Amino acid sequence: MSRLLIGRGADLGRLVGIWTFDAGLSKKRGGHNMFKGAIVAIVTPFRNGKVDEESLRQLIEFQIAEGTNGIVPCGTTGESATLSFKEHERVIEITIEQVNKRVPVIAGTGSNNTDEAVRLTRHAYRAGADGVLMISPYYNKPTQEGLYRHFAKVASEVDIPIILYNIPGRTGVNMEPETIERLSRIPNIVGIKEASGSMKQVMDIISRCGEDFVVLSGEDYLTFPLISVGGKGVISVVSNIAPRDMAEMCRLALDGRWDEARALSYKLLPLCHILFCETNPVPVKAALAMMGKILSDEVRLPLAPLSETNRAKLYDVIKKYGLVS
Repeated sequence: MSRLLIGRGADLGRLVGIWTFDAGLSKKRGGHNMFKGAIVAIVTPFRNGKVDEESLRQLIEFQIAEGTNGIVPCGTTGESATLSFKEHERVIEITIEQVNKRVPVIAGTGSNNTDEAVRLTRHAYRAGADGVLMISPYYNKPTQEGLYRHFAKVASEVDIPIILYNIPGRTGVNMEPETIERLSRIPNIVGIKEASGSMKQVMDIISRCGEDFVVLSGEDYLTFPLISVGGKGVISVVSNIAPRDMAEMCRLALDGRWDEARALSYKLLPLCHILFCETNPVPVKAALAMMGKILSDEVRLPLAPLSETNRAKLYDVIKKYGLVS
């Protein structure tokens, strides 16, 4: 297999397909076996306005001890939008260092500025991340061709496994299955976190992109049905507080033990709902503080602390689940 890596400043408009392959040879991906199961979208703990590095390290140890299958720092749940470049890079470095190869680290490196996305992705590669998670550009609402060129540009600049992230509720644009299929032909674009909420779209992606393209749920509550149609797991908010159960549910489903997996999925459902009673990650940080896993549930503006009404509801749900006494 050969591929054409586009140099910096290349005119994407002159190139068809971005990548070329030797005829008759199949792509080989590192992501198929590495990125599966319950992968936590870990919070970034703050204390007095600064990243609480010690609490972050302790959260990572909690996750690994409880059997999580991977860790995503600096995603939406990690409040990447309000981290400085220095903080963003430091959180990724801490995570890679603390994990120490025990599970895959998939660093959040997306941006609506392609050059910034290249910069963040290059840093993650140099820091030793196993892969990166890249959200679709937000606010500027690119066309499908613009989405393709954005991700193709980053993939051509940094040779690291890339998981696309489609979440139209936050970005304002849905990445269509046809675009995802085009991107799946690029060797280091290995999968997608799919959070459109549409099982039709999930099935279209799997049908178009094949078994070696990793489809992960971006919605905790859809993890079980997504695995049942060929998905490989979830990048999970719920795993922040219930990593063992989410990992076990994914393992059972991936092993074809559907009745056991279904029962565990329904057990997790109240957590899936309550953690989105307000904007993520506000409720999950409040839950972690209630559990004593972080010292403060502090979030950065424009996010606001959890309302007292929802705080009471959250406490009731996690108490019934057995996460607090």
